Amino acid sequence: MPGPVPARDWYETIRMADGVTLIHEPWIKPFFRCNMWHVRGRDRDLLFDTGLGHFSLSAHVALVSERALVCVASHTHFDHIGCHHEFADRMVHEAEAHILADPRPDWTLAESYATDEMFDRLPEGWDAARYRIPPAPGARELAHGDVVDLGDRAFEVVHTPGHSPGGIGLFERATGIFLSGDIVYDGPLIDDAYHSDREIYAATMERLRSLPVSVVHGGHFPSFGPTRFRQIIDEYCAGRRKPGCHLA
Repeated sequence: MPGPVPARDWYETIRMADGVTLIHEPWIKPFFRCNMWHVRGRDRDLLFDTGLGHFSLSAHVALVSERALVCVASHTHFDHIGCHHEFADRMVHEAEAHILADPRPDWTLAESYATDEMFDRLPEGWDAARYRIPPAPGARELAHGDVVDLGDRAFEVVHTPGHSPGGIGLFERATGIFLSGDIVYDGPLIDDAYHSDREIYAATMERLRSLPVSVVHGGHFPSFGPTRFRQIIDEYCAGRRKPGCHLA
């Protein structure tokens, strides 16, 4: 049986279009594998989410340490904020800033779901009982309509409550790129975490439907286009999307 995966083999980067790069942890099962999105800007880069955090992201992915970078949390579940403490310029929605500053295992869902069952192969040194997310206090608090400015690119903050109170997406109106976090992706959508709200989730989805997206880069699973975007939203709102086992 293969042994634990060392840090040097833990992360993978995949270049997309329009200066966007996917960073992910391929040894984590798809339902729990966070998509981290890096966007190249003129004056600074953007990193949207930071994964599990068992291995240092900045030490093992050169892309995130080459230039000035702003690090944004789509929300504060454990699989999305593990390495936020590594970046000085970090941002989070105001409704979940307290969780990023004090990421208790019950608040981040790590208590229930950060287990050996998450992995296809365990990372070297993993011990579920000792897993903790380091605090990342002092983040700039975001609100709906704020802009994350990269110099030549501007991403609008879209508040997307429902999966969690402080969920956000980032929308680049010039290109139609939508970094959607966990509110909409092409897999089982989760609306039953401890601070989820199904009615608010449906209202968010209805509001998002008119967003003029060209491509959606979600928090999990592969990217997709505008037709699939509207289909996923319509299916959720019609009550046809079944709950799955991704809970973070």
